[in-house]
Amino acid sequence: MIRWLAGLIGFGLAATSALAADPVTIGVGYLAIAGTRSTLSLAEQPAENDGLAGARLAIEDNNTTGKFTGQRFTLEERRIREGEDAVQAATALAEKNGFIIADLPADALLKVADALRDRGTLLFNAGAIDERLRETDCRANVIHTAPTRAMLADALGQYLVWKKWSRWLLVVGSHDEDKLFADAIRRTAARFGAKIVQERTFEDKGGARRTDSGVAQIQRQIPVFTQQAPAYDVLVAADESEVFGAYLPYRTWDPRPVAGSAGLVPRSWDASQDQWGAIQMQNRFIKLNLRRMTARDMQAWTAVRMIGEATSRTNSGEVRKVTDFIKGPDFSVAAFKGTRLTLRDWNLQLRQPILLVDGRMVVSVSPQEGFLHQVSELDTLGYDRPESKCKLK
Repeated sequence: MIRWLAGLIGFGLAATSALAADPVTIGVGYLAIAGTRSTLSLAEQPAENDGLAGARLAIEDNNTTGKFTGQRFTLEERRIREGEDAVQAATALAEKNGFIIADLPADALLKVADALRDRGTLLFNAGAIDERLRETDCRANVIHTAPTRAMLADALGQYLVWKKWSRWLLVVGSHDEDKLFADAIRRTAARFGAKIVQERTFEDKGGARRTDSGVAQIQRQIPVFTQQAPAYDVLVAADESEVFGAYLPYRTWDPRPVAGSAGLVPRSWDASQDQWGAIQMQNRFIKLNLRRMTARDMQAWTAVRMIGEATSRTNSGEVRKVTDFIKGPDFSVAAFKGTRLTLRDWNLQLRQPILLVDGRMVVSVSPQEGFLHQVSELDTLGYDRPESKCKLK
């Protein structure tokens, strides 16, 4: 008994000493473009802190665990304004932070990744969905929590095929990003046996829609644009540039559902997500930010939580050790999506389910039932290992 008590007292003293010791500080940087993108719907206009708010919440979550592991997480924010150099801003962040959450366009992200490669800084891409960042332009120091266009298109395509809505009318915007999403949709159709019965291009001719006559003008234009189409089950819109997609539902010539950039939309996260403990997560976010959580918020939250999970599991804030663990076979992170998320080791893309939402509810979650894979059903979304052209460098 005396020996047992002595051991218990010794353990208590050791625990007290550990708690009293100064915590290890782990710096996380957040780098993004200043300002917000414009949307057709005022209800979906992003907040100024879109993405950043998710990172802030994750820092709080990490610090809750850090109280017991002797770790303290800090977040340094930097917004790049027009004319500012992304590399210079990233280099300044890297002086104090071994990890950087980046919400940047593809070209800027690549420049930053190459500039910070020799420093050993680990970047997390929380915004860019470009396929080339995981393929021909992949980098060994960039982990991707944002999904790719192919993952989003495959998630949508699986559901449409499962519903036996296999005939698609594809409407594509005239901007480059619209065409990239259209490429992903074509790939999905070929992959899962759907048929694109016709493609139409919606040219961006400029002009303001938010005028007194705007609704009447749209109500006349959209039906005419979509009439005389071959028989189809669903209209799939590729409109990342936010020019026409939101105007399509309920205005097409034929009474058909709309999907893609409007109607039924594939997203990594949505404010309506309420399964797998997500309500608790959503409530904490609303309490902290007085708004609802977006996909960008969740992608940034997941990136910071990956850092927190890895530092906790390795009991280290050393960037090299944390990076190796995240890239290793034992890493996973919980993200309120019904399964723990892991990393594709061939291109450093985070595997994740994709939500299909209609603006009010989660209609379904992909991968869909029946889409099987020899390793992970999540690898039925996007480019699989045999398809990959990534050579990490």
